[in-house]
Amino acid sequence: MSTESLVSRARAICEQNGARFTAIREKVFRLMAENQGGQGAYDLLEQLKQTEPAAKPATIYRALEFLTEQGFIHKIESSNAFMLCHHFEKHHPAQLLICDACGNVTELHSTALHTEFSKQAAALGFHIHHQTIEARGKCRNCIGN
Repeated sequence: MSTESLVSRARAICEQNGARFTAIREKVFRLMAENQGGQGAYDLLEQLKQTEPAAKPATIYRALEFLTEQGFIHKIESSNAFMLCHHFEKHHPAQLLICDACGNVTELHSTALHTEFSKQAAALGFHIHHQTIEARGKCRNCIGN
């Protein structure tokens, strides 16, 4: 899917939700859309400074917080990085496969895994408000390397 198409979808969702898709938020979204895999906040900040020289760490962190709240990106907790979600029309739990060799991140959507995980948590009296499951290993392209 093209970056323009993703931006258009994100803009429409923000309008529908009454959220402001500011120029900075859109630029950070575009940076996320144009790169594969996980990206650290400071890497994104350096890229943003190409067009916004006055950008500071707080600028990028506020944009990332907004994009996460809107469901446009997922945080990869194990590496403190962020990745674009291509299924952001509906908030959903994510399962991430992270390649330790090349850094590629693949997002899965297993309803069965989510249901079982939630059922076991509920049996222990635990209420899940956010769920991201991460698995690390090697992708098919890196297994032979």
